[in-house]
Amino acid sequence: MPLPAALRELDATQRHTVLASFLGWTLDAFDYFLLTFVILAVAHEFNVPKQEVTYGLFLTLAARPIGALVFGRLADRYGRRPVLMFDIVLFSVLEVACAFAPSLGVLLGLRFLFGIAMGGEWGIGASLAMESIPARSRGLVSGLLQSGYPCGFFLAALVNWLLVDHIGWRGLFIVGALPAFLVLYIRRKVPESPVWEGRRSQAREGVFAAMRGHWKLFIYLMLLMAAFNMFSHGSQDMYPTFVQETLKIPAGSGTAFLLTALLNLGALVGGLTFGSLSERIGRRRAIIIAAVLAIPVIPLWTYGGSLLLLGLGAFLIQVMVQGAWGVVPTHLNELSPDAVRGTLPGFAYQMGNLLAAITATAQTWLAGQRGGDFAFAMSTWIAVVAVLLALLTWLGPEARGVGFGGKVGPRDDGRPGR
Repeated sequence: MPLPAALRELDATQRHTVLASFLGWTLDAFDYFLLTFVILAVAHEFNVPKQEVTYGLFLTLAARPIGALVFGRLADRYGRRPVLMFDIVLFSVLEVACAFAPSLGVLLGLRFLFGIAMGGEWGIGASLAMESIPARSRGLVSGLLQSGYPCGFFLAALVNWLLVDHIGWRGLFIVGALPAFLVLYIRRKVPESPVWEGRRSQAREGVFAAMRGHWKLFIYLMLLMAAFNMFSHGSQDMYPTFVQETLKIPAGSGTAFLLTALLNLGALVGGLTFGSLSERIGRRRAIIIAAVLAIPVIPLWTYGGSLLLLGLGAFLIQVMVQGAWGVVPTHLNELSPDAVRGTLPGFAYQMGNLLAAITATAQTWLAGQRGGDFAFAMSTWIAVVAVLLALLTWLGPEARGVGFGGKVGPRDDGRPGR
């Protein structure tokens, strides 16, 4: 389906819902990525090795499954909309608290709590959006929603470039309060999920009862999302450090911002392109193609040799990485039963994050074994993970176009297929 037609098919309320879900994930990612730009500054202020600061990334990722489970179950019981609003306020408040951390230990503790709040947003926002739109629009909207993550990365890069020299790393975390204002928009413009409203009387079913017969699916999705998270975090989290230490480009320079902007522009293009493509060729096939095409781009991305080639590599690697990711929101929601759609996609996603949470620290260690060679560490990591992701996707199920709320989708009989 052509991109404009897929969007035109949504009514005003559906567009508000999609926009709110997109902005929620964008601003959540914005708050997360602020830390990645100030790792060296934080390490300098607290007089610790930068590897110790990267534990803040690890703790955030490790805490996200807790938030996905807690907030996902609340969303399945009490509705997507109110729980999403509470969660956004919570992660915004915790982000601001990071600005006042008196020590690295306190900062790490706050990043763990931030991770709990961050873990709740994706699953709730994705289920709210996917349950509110026509089945044939899911591919494009999935790509749009997942593009919120690189947009958040871009916003963090922009704020860092414009403000870090004036307000320091603590001031950047105060700017992280901005997502809280999104709640006003959701309260005014976004209704509750119609699928959840249709099964409100069954919403208090326990998670174990609702998950009966679906635990094998959960384990598979958890492993799949571990590969996905190793793919994305392996290409993004240490990229600012790679730019600063390997390429010797200052963090607040226009060149560093340009490379990050190209990276995130590629992510936006990839998410929309492959998300929309998955409506025609299937979810699994779109993911596999994107993952495999990332491999030949790796030399440009880390060994380009010139700003032009490095910029092209940054753009293309994220076309592929976030191209694969652009299919994830619809793929996981289509595979999930109605009763646990607020919980299962987000919890599987964040448990995968837990398994992948060591990515930044592992890459830093691997680079250290080669004298600080982040190009080698990141290249090797992405090549191996791309193959793993393609294999896991090929082995798994697909339910493209399945109906939600007991309805049969236009291209599916309601049964997950291969």
